[in-house]
Amino acid sequence: MTRKLRLAKGESAVRRGQEGSRASTRRASRPGTKRKRPKTLNLAASADPKSGLPLSTMKIADLYRPLKKPVTLRLDADVLAWFKKDGRRYQTRINTALRKVMEREMKESRSR
Repeated sequence: MTRKLRLAKGESAVRRGQEGSRASTRRASRPGTKRKRPKTLNLAASADPKSGLPLSTMKIADLYRPLKKPVTLRLDADVLAWFKKDGRRYQTRINTALRKVMEREMKESRSR
């Protein structure tokens, strides 16, 4: 019997053996939606092969990658075109340029 017919007859929903009581709104877990375990950190996979440093001499600071936050940023068209002219990964180049400015200003503020 469908839910519509049960409601029309004034019967309550019957689920999981709970006759006469309203069924829970929480759904049973669906197949394929099993909670996934967090992946383990593999430092070898995180290492940048272009850096030229062997893994044995690398420090955790060499592998540190800050979290990325999605933002909407309005840039001047000519500035954006200048970064895009070198092709893909222009957002990474913008981030690198901003990081250099940030680090320079932090260094200047400490020396004052």
